[in-house]
Amino acid sequence: MSPSRLPSPTERFRLAPAPDGLSVVQDLLNTRAIAPYGLPDLIADGDTASATWGERLSDDDAATLRALRADVEAAIAGELAPIPAVTVELVPDSDGSVRLSPTGTGADYIASQIWAEVLLAQQADTWRRLKRCKNEACGSAFYDRSRNNSGVWHDVKTCGNVANLRASRARKKAQV
Repeated sequence: MSPSRLPSPTERFRLAPAPDGLSVVQDLLNTRAIAPYGLPDLIADGDTASATWGERLSDDDAATLRALRADVEAAIAGELAPIPAVTVELVPDSDGSVRLSPTGTGADYIASQIWAEVLLAQQADTWRRLKRCKNEACGSAFYDRSRNNSGVWHDVKTCGNVANLRASRARKKAQV
């Protein structure tokens, strides 16, 4: 990592990024503040959002991005309520292929980029592998690379161990 570049939101958790453009969606999800790890919200205001996304964003843009993050979290959980549409362009390339291109500026551009990547991940059947850690205190977003798509914790050694220890103690307590 070069000294001039801040770590990505996903790198804060020492996680490998999701493949292709889905890593941008993972980064958005991993901007959330996670108190047990001492991690601040990376889109708390315009200044933090600007540093995170590498472009000048206002406090209003940051608020829009926080709402977008909540919408994407709901989409991962299969509970997304209807939201306003975003605009993307279909751009034909010289080889005859067509690609999605985000449009807009500021938070509108980021929303366009995020939803375009969600669509592409759904088409590629990789969307179902982007998950949030089941440890309620953590909730970081990770890409499940397990063969059977059964991962539930971003890191088995930290969040998984804590959950398993609690479950074991609860079982022992119930037996007494």
